[in-house]
Amino acid sequence: MKQGFPNHFLWGGATAANQCEGAFLKDGKGLSTADVMTSGDLDSPRKITESIKEGEYYPSHVGIDHYNRFKEDLSLFAEMGFKCYRLSINWTRIFPNGDEKAPNEAGLEYYDRVFDTCRAYGIEPLVTISHFETPLGLLKYGSWENRKVVDFYLNYCQVIFNRYKGKVKYWITFNEINVMSTKSWMAGGINSDDEQTRMTAAYHQFLASAKAVQLAHAIDPENKVGMMYAGHFSYPNSCDPEDMQANADFMQKMLFYCDVQCRGYYPAYKLKEFERQGIVLPILEDDLEQLLKGKVDFLSYSYYLTHVVGKDTSTEFKGLNGVKTGYTNPYLPTTEWGWTINPMGLRYSLNLLYDRYQIPLMIVENGMGAVDKVEEDRSIHDSYRIDYLRQHIEQMKKAIEIDGIPVMGYTMWSPIDIISASTGEMKKRYGLIYVDVDDYGNGTFQRIRKDSFFWYQQVIQSNGSDLG
Repeated sequence: MKQGFPNHFLWGGATAANQCEGAFLKDGKGLSTADVMTSGDLDSPRKITESIKEGEYYPSHVGIDHYNRFKEDLSLFAEMGFKCYRLSINWTRIFPNGDEKAPNEAGLEYYDRVFDTCRAYGIEPLVTISHFETPLGLLKYGSWENRKVVDFYLNYCQVIFNRYKGKVKYWITFNEINVMSTKSWMAGGINSDDEQTRMTAAYHQFLASAKAVQLAHAIDPENKVGMMYAGHFSYPNSCDPEDMQANADFMQKMLFYCDVQCRGYYPAYKLKEFERQGIVLPILEDDLEQLLKGKVDFLSYSYYLTHVVGKDTSTEFKGLNGVKTGYTNPYLPTTEWGWTINPMGLRYSLNLLYDRYQIPLMIVENGMGAVDKVEEDRSIHDSYRIDYLRQHIEQMKKAIEIDGIPVMGYTMWSPIDIISASTGEMKKRYGLIYVDVDDYGNGTFQRIRKDSFFWYQQVIQSNGSDLG
């Protein structure tokens, strides 16, 4: 029996357009929800201004200038040996306001160039259709609270599925769709804590995703369409039955998003919760059949940390990583930003999700935010990042070899330093490639290979057998 990673395992890295591209109004691009989020830090949360305010700094406007430097960046990814690159299309490059009938040709041509460059290097694009950047122009409808936005999204999908047929075959409908329950502005331009509003918006995203899956398959039977879950996984605080039940309740609040997209229907426990809360879903004739027909082909997710949950955990979802449970894990170290480092939890998460859904899985975000020091000779010795990635890949390997989990690929976050989504900082660096730019867009934008760059190159070259 063959051990190790499958021969066609999709090794690579992941970015988001709004965190790296910059050029926020170039070539006809419109404003998105990401473009009105200010910078922040560990102690000061990012602000949502809903329009551009003088005197505020908006990190997405500059990013790392990837829009103008994508060829250089992709050549570096190719040098590392990438088999796959997870990226997102900036919706407002294609439909500046979100509701136009005809797309912006300059935006379409830009991504043609990106995908053609990927293909020239033998890199498979994995494209997130909506990654935390809802067009601001859709706010006049109420954004995802309005069913009209489903049709605007599907118009966008139809355009890109047709345009990039033969260039892209792996798609993700929404990035971290369960963030609707933690940071609804990022997830869908919903600036509200009202649960009815959030669940209406989530329902419309589920419907849009299900119809997009069917559309993608109709346009090109080679297309594979997945969902993307923000990897919230938790342990009970103790073996106290109340802690155990509180943990189960917490996980249900997150995993119901996967239930709908992977199983094609709302689970009974969620419908009962809605009943208790008086929440009514805007279900129309044929909707439930659409959800069932539009089940995803694979489940992708981010994995950074694990939580601890107990009987005193509040149901509120707050904090830098979207969740504050009131408990800490004494067995785990944390990053400078307070995120637990738990490699074994990755294996646990793979088993949990596969046992529940029985469809292929993919880790599409996994990484460590840290402050990097550039030495006098321009080298960057990020052994802490190598250790983090090695330990997580080792656990993924165990899930494949010991547990038999079908893992499609691994795109770490991020192959290059980009803006942090949670804080808007640059100094919280995840990359294997350093970008000389600070928290306010100042710098040379020079790209520098870190030690982790060469380590990951070796990992991919050996198909995961040589982890250094």
